[in-house]
Amino acid sequence: MFSLCLQPSASLKVQREEIIGSRGYYSTRVARNPNLEKLQTNYLFPEILERELKHVEKYPNAKVISLGIGDTTQPLPQPVALSMSNYARALSTPQGYTGYGLEQGNKELRRAIAETIYKDLLVEETEIFVSDGAQCDLSRVQLLLGSNVSIAVQDPSFPGYIDSSVIMGQSGDLKNDSGRYGNIKYMKCNLENDFFPDLSKTERTDVIFFCSPNNPTGHAASRQQLQQLVEFAQVNGSIIVYDAAYSAYISDSSPKSIYEIPGSRKVAIEISSFSKTAGFTGVRLGWTVVPKELLYLNGFPVIHDFNRIICTSFNGASNIAQAGGLACLSPEGFKEVMFKVDYYKENARILVETFTSLGFRVYGGSNAPYVWVHFPGSKSWNVFNWILDKTHIITVPGIGFGPAGEGYIRVSAFGHRESILEACKRLITLLCHTN
Repeated sequence: MFSLCLQPSASLKVQREEIIGSRGYYSTRVARNPNLEKLQTNYLFPEILERELKHVEKYPNAKVISLGIGDTTQPLPQPVALSMSNYARALSTPQGYTGYGLEQGNKELRRAIAETIYKDLLVEETEIFVSDGAQCDLSRVQLLLGSNVSIAVQDPSFPGYIDSSVIMGQSGDLKNDSGRYGNIKYMKCNLENDFFPDLSKTERTDVIFFCSPNNPTGHAASRQQLQQLVEFAQVNGSIIVYDAAYSAYISDSSPKSIYEIPGSRKVAIEISSFSKTAGFTGVRLGWTVVPKELLYLNGFPVIHDFNRIICTSFNGASNIAQAGGLACLSPEGFKEVMFKVDYYKENARILVETFTSLGFRVYGGSNAPYVWVHFPGSKSWNVFNWILDKTHIITVPGIGFGPAGEGYIRVSAFGHRESILEACKRLITLLCHTN
């Protein structure tokens, strides 16, 4: 009798057959999220990986050098790896085992971030939320903001800002003629405006996504520029979502945090990460700062809502990763971390010198691990394909970062020194013959 109850009724069988018959396949009755349908084909970096795999298939004996996706290559600092190893081993003992941690992060790590990264900037440990990385936090901030806000982004900029906005339903429809979404305001950042938007011509939006040093251009906004940005946000009642993931690479007097600017605590959220400094791209650890002074229109503190988002959608960063993060911020660990940063900065210097010697206009590289190279009159995907085909070197087409990136490629300084030097030799051979 029980088995009979499990048999589908004749009417259900007919309905299922009708569905399969009309479409040629079985499907549920759940419609696809219309926002996901608005996304442009593939996300940039998986698209690059797909082209790389096809290239390797075509040239199986080629020694491909990746200067594309910004993935670190140097091993973790010894004290950092040892700290994580010791923590992991302790988990096998009754005394050392730990389960869930605080969703907001280990208190000791939050205190270390406040004291080491923010020093005299009055950032409190309770305003810091430890996470599994900046990109994950970007999505959580989007959950916080909701679908009804208007947004502005730098053009060019990291594609995650736009894609997450599309998924949230903030973007409007894609305009195929321009490659822009109708409800997103694109703040052009190019050589003509010193890679900083002309705020006098920028419309008011609820949220401004801003990255400094910028990915992909490598430009670090000056103190004066950031003061303009903060004042612009204050006048318009906007929130700045400030991406400081590459701040450790700043070599000049440019601010490393938005909170160096007076008044910023009332208008800015800051996201940062251990990924590109300590080599935690695989370990996964970052943080977001939400100041207590940041308020919604009705006076409610934003930090309370972000805390609720974290507690609802996140169980906290890995305890092992947090042990590594704490070691990164110890005197010995921080020194080792900055050695890694200096290594990549030297790679960037070599790349800048190579392209400059060949007569190209090159930007970035001094305050960021990315070099932004101009190929006037060329389509950036064509340049990407040409360099890959002729030299077996992976770069990133500038158009992938927004319409203003057309005609550029981004070259990453993340790589082993011998790979950087070999890539420069290949590029000199190719580009000298071309020029």
